[in-house]
Amino acid sequence: MTIAIRQLQKHFVGEVSGLDLRKPLTESEAREVEAAMDTYAVLVFHDQDINDEQQMAFALNFGQREDARGGTVTKAKDYRLDSGLNDVSNLGKDGKPLPKDSRTHLFNLGNCLWHSDSSFRPIPAKFSLLSARVVNPKGGNTEFADMRAAYDALDDETKAEIDDLVCEHSLMYSRGSLGFTEYTDDEKAMFKPVLQRLVRTHPVHRRKSLYLSSHAGKIVSMSVPEGRLLLRDLNEHATNAEFVYVHKWKLHDLVMWDNRQTMHRVRRYDQSQPRDMRRATVAGTEPTVQQQAAE
Repeated sequence: MTIAIRQLQKHFVGEVSGLDLRKPLTESEAREVEAAMDTYAVLVFHDQDINDEQQMAFALNFGQREDARGGTVTKAKDYRLDSGLNDVSNLGKDGKPLPKDSRTHLFNLGNCLWHSDSSFRPIPAKFSLLSARVVNPKGGNTEFADMRAAYDALDDETKAEIDDLVCEHSLMYSRGSLGFTEYTDDEKAMFKPVLQRLVRTHPVHRRKSLYLSSHAGKIVSMSVPEGRLLLRDLNEHATNAEFVYVHKWKLHDLVMWDNRQTMHRVRRYDQSQPRDMRRATVAGTEPTVQQQAAE
């Protein structure tokens, strides 16, 4: 069966058929999927009943696995998964939904904010691949915004204003906006702000995109209030319904997205019910800007 792709949204998102992700990809299939990612930025694969090893094997067709350290307040002894996948569930090590007052649960609520995975790292992530193992019965849709189309729709004056701007990104900015402000000294060091360009150029098709995230809390050349107002305006523009695709999860869906070209968020859901989502993250290969000035 050959690979077929059907576009789901005006600007981006492709629904892929003709692949069984339980089986290794041929080199030709891997290159076809990567080329589709360059075009669509988000790919949806239905009915993929895969295990952790198969999910990771699929991800490794597109680069190295990202080291997940430094992206959570969960202690290593409390990790639920040991397969190298990122745990994006609401479950504790015992397999039950986390208590509402759990520090991990409160920290993870930041995933409900618009963001790009790992923009808080000096070298941010390339691709994310999220597998639905248990779907919550109420809520929990994931929304994706096309940052390329959002950039294209800006007026020329705004493009000229922002093209060379640099932002500071940190998990402390995104979580702080929800009132999560208590960190240990080790966590403060781990979440030290890093620098990222506000506008990125894709390495293959050279199309420009906004690089926004709730992790962005400051524009280097501006006062904090001035920079945050500009970031709010850009986020409001970029998440207009015209640029957004809403994915309503079905069991065994796998959704793959390019963090260099999109932003996403999960919507609120019933936290008393289990939601088991597992993410493989493909590492980026270079920083968007040198890091010396990040303090």
